Amino acid sequence: MPHIVRLDAPATPGVIDHPRPDRLESGNPRRETWTLYESADRQMSAGIWACEVGRWRIVFPPGKDEYFFVLEGWVRLHDRDGGYTDVRAGQGAVIPGGFEGAFEVLEAVRKHFVVVER
Repeated sequence: MPHIVRLDAPATPGVIDHPRPDRLESGNPRRETWTLYESADRQMSAGIWACEVGRWRIVFPPGKDEYFFVLEGWVRLHDRDGGYTDVRAGQGAVIPGGFEGAFEVLEAVRKHFVVVER
C-alpha cells in the first residue's frame, strides 16, 4: 500500500553544480539541489533548489514537465520567440515538456520543485 511522504526541510547540504559551460549565457551560478523524494520508477522527483544570479539555456525533452514554486527570489524564463515570464517569491509556474529557452535568476532563488517524466 502506498504511503504519504512528508518533505521536511533538509538537514544536510544539497548536491552542488553549475550550468553546463556550453549553455551559459551570463555568470556561472552555483546551484544546490535537495532531492527529497523520488518515485520507485524514477518518473517523478520533488525537492528544493537554490541558485545564484545567472542565465543559461534550457531544453526540456517532450516528456518532461516541471512545476515549481518560488520561496525566495526572482526568476525569468525566456522563450525562443523573445518573450519571457517572471516568477517571484510567492508565485509558481510550469515548464512544459518541449520548452526551449533560457532560465535567468535575477535575484538569488530558492524554490520547491516537482519534475515528472512520462
